[in-house]
Amino acid sequence: MSKREGSPPEGVLIKRARPSSPQTNQIAISSNKDGNKSLIRTIKRTSGLEAPIVSLAGAHTAEILSCRFDPTGQNIAACSADRSVSLWRTYPPTTNYGLLTSMHKAPVLDLQWSLISPLLYTVSADHSLCLTDLTTGQRARKIRGAHRGIINALDRTLAGGAGVELVATGSDDGTVKIWEGGEEGGKQAVAVFEVGCPVTSVCWSADGASVFVGALDNEIHVYDLRKQAQVYSLAGHTDTPTSLSLSPNGHFLLSPSFSSQTIIHDVRPFSPSPSRIHRTLLGSPAGFESALLRGAWSRDDGGGRVAVGGADRMVCIWDVESGKILYKLPGHKGTVTAVDFHPKEPIVLTGSKDATMLLGEIEPGLSV
Repeated sequence: MSKREGSPPEGVLIKRARPSSPQTNQIAISSNKDGNKSLIRTIKRTSGLEAPIVSLAGAHTAEILSCRFDPTGQNIAACSADRSVSLWRTYPPTTNYGLLTSMHKAPVLDLQWSLISPLLYTVSADHSLCLTDLTTGQRARKIRGAHRGIINALDRTLAGGAGVELVATGSDDGTVKIWEGGEEGGKQAVAVFEVGCPVTSVCWSADGASVFVGALDNEIHVYDLRKQAQVYSLAGHTDTPTSLSLSPNGHFLLSPSFSSQTIIHDVRPFSPSPSRIHRTLLGSPAGFESALLRGAWSRDDGGGRVAVGGADRMVCIWDVESGKILYKLPGHKGTVTAVDFHPKEPIVLTGSKDATMLLGEIEPGLSV
């Protein structure tokens, strides 16, 4: 990987403007041994990607455990069991411009881009929470021993109108801890919730006042940050939820599970359903590996679709209102562990146990 002169050894985040007029059609041409060429088909393009499908490979030597677009959609970060974090450009040239290798001493299990600063939050099996400054590629802050066990997941939010970023982390030690984000935050948690069993996933509510917690007891616990207590729980799963993701409008919560059942919960204050189950989705097998499969909501259409990867090496995309499967996207050679949607275009990002990622175009959705 070539780097600009003067760049720090672990990469620099370089912003690149999206092309102003992306190609709308791609022509496939076939050549025979006589040199004659013929038009096969014209593919309608829906994004500014270099091609309808783009492979991101070569940065990692072990399974990818989480991958996410940044809030602008211009950059991608992925973390792996090889203890490294890779940084990529979304648009041409789609290249790996940074590899962070010294942040953690064990597999990096989850990551999140900061909402307000050029920071990347990562958590690891080494029990630590790390903040990396992406303008320099250097570690800005590390909280060693943030938990007594493996940290499986994290999420971040802006707290009210104060402009303070809060980070929630969930661990095998049975606790969820809330931290003040940014470089100036302290090394002591501002709140601790005792769940009582290993935590597999965390997700903030839209207003940042509550945190949803998926745990080994098959329930999703909801804690109020101001009351410092659990306010209710969401039932319906017969096995452990593997991840949690909030819809763009903040009304629904997506939760895949080890049972291969994906549930969309209604988390509005006054839900019309007593069970709060809005949809139950089938079609993405979790397999027997107990991988924490990370689902996502589409954002270019306001949350009309959801996606979850599976042990069948495909990513399944459903229409939320009908519950019908819209896509079963192949391409990986291992379990698809992570999915994310581009914030502005109909692009799906997938990460897999085969140590690669794929960027793929889908049809634009209708705004909801």
